[in-house]
Amino acid sequence: MKIGFLGLGAMGTPMALRLIAAGHELAVWNRTEGRTKPLLREGAIAAATPAEAELGADAVITMLFDDEANEEVLFGANGLLDALEPGSLHIACSTISVGLSERLTEEHKKRGIAFVAAPVFGRPNVAEAGKLWLVLAGAEDAVERAKPVLGAISRGYTVVGTEPKQAHAVKLGGNFLISAMIHSLSEGFVFAESQGIEPAVFFGAVNSALFQSPFYAAYANVMLHPPEHVGATIGLGKKDLGMLRAAAKTSGVTLSLAEEMMHIFDQAIADGLRGEDWAVGQYRMARQRSGGRDQGSEGTGL
Repeated sequence: MKIGFLGLGAMGTPMALRLIAAGHELAVWNRTEGRTKPLLREGAIAAATPAEAELGADAVITMLFDDEANEEVLFGANGLLDALEPGSLHIACSTISVGLSERLTEEHKKRGIAFVAAPVFGRPNVAEAGKLWLVLAGAEDAVERAKPVLGAISRGYTVVGTEPKQAHAVKLGGNFLISAMIHSLSEGFVFAESQGIEPAVFFGAVNSALFQSPFYAAYANVMLHPPEHVGATIGLGKKDLGMLRAAAKTSGVTLSLAEEMMHIFDQAIADGLRGEDWAVGQYRMARQRSGGRDQGSEGTGL
């Protein structure tokens, strides 16, 4: 298939490379031109504008950083929406707000463009392996059109509804659960340290006894052995938590843990940790808030 791909960040680049490896023809665009080079070496064509990436494409995928980037690329000068023809397919893999998802749904409907929300779960290394999990929502026929495109980047998907905003809401809810999991692990590790127990030993016991979860294990490993290359950051965690709180507020719901965690993210950013790994930064904040010592290079590497 011919695919336009917009957004070549830490997640978008490996996703696009997986599509090329699967035999799809890609026209790629990114606001920072240098980001296109790895794709061009693999046979992709560089588009000069978002609109140009759509030309002749069977589908266009957007994997952009935030609401602001989506607004600029979709609605700005030489934007994607004005270029898409009626009947074309737009697959939105970005993590965006429920409010923007609702707006995009209405704009696509007015223009006769099929719109599928397909936000992704997974860190960049998972994207490189083509093992992301996708959450899909949209009209049934549009979702069916999107599935063959998305198979190359994922190990599976869950269709959560016919309204695109439902997929974006699930993504925000899932990221909130990840933050909550990291928060609870962090405080569990701090408690273990206070009792003279190595966090890794504590985790091995409780994960074997209670969770038996590779996901918990993966994040515990990141927290205890900070990676050389940062995955998701504290800044991204705060962005997503803010969008979750906004969607909940619109529905008349208050989430007490989300409110408390926003204070933690705000403090982390005030302390200069915006670019810190999401998991590592939350662990650091838990130790700071508890009065625990910062071990530096000892034990955890924090």
